[in-house]
Amino acid sequence: MSSTKITRDRMAAARVLVVGDAMLDRYWFGAVDRISPEAPVPVVRVNREEERLGGAANVALNAKTLGAQVTLLTVVGQDEPARKLQQLLEQQGVKTLLGHDPQLYTIVKLRVIGRSQQLIRVDFENTPDHEVLASMLGDFERALDAHDAVLFSDYGKGGLEHIPRMIELARKAGKPVLVDPKGSDYSRYAGATVITPNRAELAQVVGNWSSEAQLHERAEALRKKLGLTGLLVTRSEEGMSLFDAEGEARVPAQAREVFDVTGAGDTVIAALAAMLACGVTLRDALPIANRAGGIVVGKFGTASVSYEELFA
Repeated sequence: MSSTKITRDRMAAARVLVVGDAMLDRYWFGAVDRISPEAPVPVVRVNREEERLGGAANVALNAKTLGAQVTLLTVVGQDEPARKLQQLLEQQGVKTLLGHDPQLYTIVKLRVIGRSQQLIRVDFENTPDHEVLASMLGDFERALDAHDAVLFSDYGKGGLEHIPRMIELARKAGKPVLVDPKGSDYSRYAGATVITPNRAELAQVVGNWSSEAQLHERAEALRKKLGLTGLLVTRSEEGMSLFDAEGEARVPAQAREVFDVTGAGDTVIAALAAMLACGVTLRDALPIANRAGGIVVGKFGTASVSYEELFA
């Protein structure tokens, strides 16, 4: 495997455009001392609150933490979570192209943590009766020139109904396109450079496989059907497999203590996008993205990896 090392200056010149469903992750931490007299549930006395970037905003943060220049294009509501999201993005140095839709609730995922365990997650979201990013196609097209790679972070929240047109525009502009896919219809990602499903997501599309040979055959058939340069399957403890015109490139999982897999896929695709924005090939970017994913699972909650950690 290649041991590609990107200089800090080269990374700082790389420009990644992230498009997708942004959300705010809220954490309430507290002590659990008793069970409620009203229902058999723990009572959490909240003593600390934390807010982090989630969804496509976390993907953007991951690329930024690695040292790249990042712009996030997304649509949010006209509400308090939207203001908080914008504030966090500004603090982190992520540029934003935000559309505001009064009918949209900015997505919030609230996690209540007691005794170091997640007790419940409460989601605040709605589905507007119109496609929220359509009005931003012009912004997207104008932003293409100023970026070296485009990353679509699809969380199935309705933000990417126009992704086929966006992929077409990006490829016409000669930009590599990376997609973190959702759902069972991958035809909308046709023409992308690479898509990065995990095992479960890929099985939803091609069915379960019973052998490596069967996985290879089905992945290759899907790659050709969609006209992708590469199909990267993240496989947890089995590492990662990249299927491309040369066959399969496999990297083993980084052996380390797994503390939390939340957002590991975000880190992998963000590292991949940063590498492609630097002009690195998919095959050479693979072990670097794998290393980034290995580092982030050792951290709690949605986390990110720094340039120093990745190239230490």
